[in-house]
Amino acid sequence: MTQSNLLVIMSDEHQARAMGCAGHHLAQTPHLDALAARGTRFTDAYTNCPICVPARASFATGQYVHQTRMWDNAMPYDGSIPGWGHALQAKDIAVESIGKLHYRAEEDPAGFDREHMPMMVANGVGMVWASIRKEDERVHGKGRMLGDYIGPGGSKYIDYDASITERTKQWIRERARLPDKRPWCLYVGLVAPHFPLVAPQAFYDLYPTDRLPKPKLDPRDGYQRHPWVEKQNAFMDSESKFADEHERSRAIAAYFGLCSWLDHNVGEIIDALTAAGLLENTTVIYTSDHGDNVGARGLWGKSNLYLESVAVPLIMAGPGVPAGTCDTAVSLVDLSKTIASHFGVPLDAAPGARSLRDIARNPEDRDRVVFSEYHAAGAVSGAFMLKKGRWKYHHYVGFTPELFDLDCDPEELNDLAASPTHADVVVAMERELRAICNPEEIDAQAFADQARLIERHGGREAALKLGAPGATPTPEMMP
Repeated sequence: MTQSNLLVIMSDEHQARAMGCAGHHLAQTPHLDALAARGTRFTDAYTNCPICVPARASFATGQYVHQTRMWDNAMPYDGSIPGWGHALQAKDIAVESIGKLHYRAEEDPAGFDREHMPMMVANGVGMVWASIRKEDERVHGKGRMLGDYIGPGGSKYIDYDASITERTKQWIRERARLPDKRPWCLYVGLVAPHFPLVAPQAFYDLYPTDRLPKPKLDPRDGYQRHPWVEKQNAFMDSESKFADEHERSRAIAAYFGLCSWLDHNVGEIIDALTAAGLLENTTVIYTSDHGDNVGARGLWGKSNLYLESVAVPLIMAGPGVPAGTCDTAVSLVDLSKTIASHFGVPLDAAPGARSLRDIARNPEDRDRVVFSEYHAAGAVSGAFMLKKGRWKYHHYVGFTPELFDLDCDPEELNDLAASPTHADVVVAMERELRAICNPEEIDAQAFADQARLIERHGGREAALKLGAPGATPTPEMMP
């Protein structure tokens, strides 16, 4: 068993490419770049669901969403499925959390010895109103998802992240002074760059609005979104709610400003490890629960299968971790497996899940399959993603699929699914998908479970009143 501590930092809504170390032309992330320079950056990493609550339930358990049946933001993790935290507790390994979890409630046995300042779903029920997905029954999203005000300034999320960072620094100092030197696991959940799109002035100013590039595939220039995506986006169309082009530019600047604010907080935490003398004996992993579209295709937030939404940053550094990049495709269930295997304990994870440490040391061939799925807000049917080698396949129940050749088309500009010369690839990718699950059966199961949830809450009219209208409220600040 490795003797190093493990610090896992998970942000919220950080696009995989939005880091200097990932070659982004705009994002300024010096602390994440430094972390990547002394460890492994996984260049092809994915969430298993591009929305917060089910992604985090999948991460907690190491299982896919269709295995947990925690489909959306009203079905939070409650500890009923054993996860990596429980596996560590069973071996008497200290495991605590600080910050955002997006689980059900603090009193649930979620696999932590102690949860500091946890953010859970609103009122323990989450966004029940968004579980109404049938196209003829759903309502459009409430208010403006990105926030009433967009630009430089302060927000409760910024205050919360500052408090999480300070509490983490305090935890590290206190832990270093303890006589017990057995290895520990600490999970830290930061919120930025999740909307509302308000960034601290100093970080917002890093991105002058007159120097920002125009997002790709703007529908106003004639781009036509896939029919499933068009219907999903209509549920909460953020693009249509900007006052003008300047506010739209402010939204982009604020998003990247929040990425730099996040990076600043990661740097503060790493500095605290160094000051406490723990850096050399601590493995640090950084990732995010999903990405953000940031205006690409006229889309904002997450909730679709394009790289901006479904790909995540993933960096691991520490004792025995090789320096460089790893191009093998991985996902968050591999991270779940990594946390357990770091301490030499088993985890009943999704089929094929492997430790990132093993993958970094012995990269597999490029045909390793990763999987993601979406059954949440705005989805009129289930959506499934399969990545294998150069190919990225999107399967929408009841709609035509999409196929992208990421070797030739890393921006996903050209859908090849209808191309006769790629018909065999579409068939092969669908066959690979069906080896994991039956999309139609899973889609029906998700709708049935959501219908039962709505009924338990008193029916459609009652459900429409339950849950936060957008971003989950912060918990009370701790001194």
